[in-house]
Amino acid sequence: MDKAIPEDKLREGLDRIIRDVTQASAGIALVPGEAKPGNHICTVHIGFRRGFHSSLTFRADAALFARMAQSMLKVEQVTPEDLEDVGKEYFNVLCGHIATALYKATNVSARFSVPSFHWGSYSPKDHTEQFVIRYSSGQNEAAELVHHIPAPQAENGGIQSSQT
Repeated sequence: MDKAIPEDKLREGLDRIIRDVTQASAGIALVPGEAKPGNHICTVHIGFRRGFHSSLTFRADAALFARMAQSMLKVEQVTPEDLEDVGKEYFNVLCGHIATALYKATNVSARFSVPSFHWGSYSPKDHTEQFVIRYSSGQNEAAELVHHIPAPQAENGGIQSSQT
């Protein structure tokens, strides 16, 4: 029997996890926001490879990625490579917390791909955005976490396991 998490519960759980992990790892408080990231953005993406049929994308102003890198590396100056390395490591940690929460909610073990980093906006092919959670960093920086599902849209309005 497939197990699904309703969209509202998934959204709530992802929101809590991203805010907790961002605060703990980079010292940056994300608060609910309405603005989309601007023109100079970075994107980190993972797809679930086992357990669930979805993927997650974190898009943010490059300035937010730079502040995260400065905080996590404890340096003033960061390179584009630092942004990529820190972005992928941050998202890997974030997704580890998400996989743990999904297991607790469904008893389905999730595995995800290695995070990919992209300059600019990225969305996976053959997927649609199920929902977007937008944030502000408090320093005029915007970010968004996007939950993607395969097209056509999943029946149950939430994350669906692939194990029976």
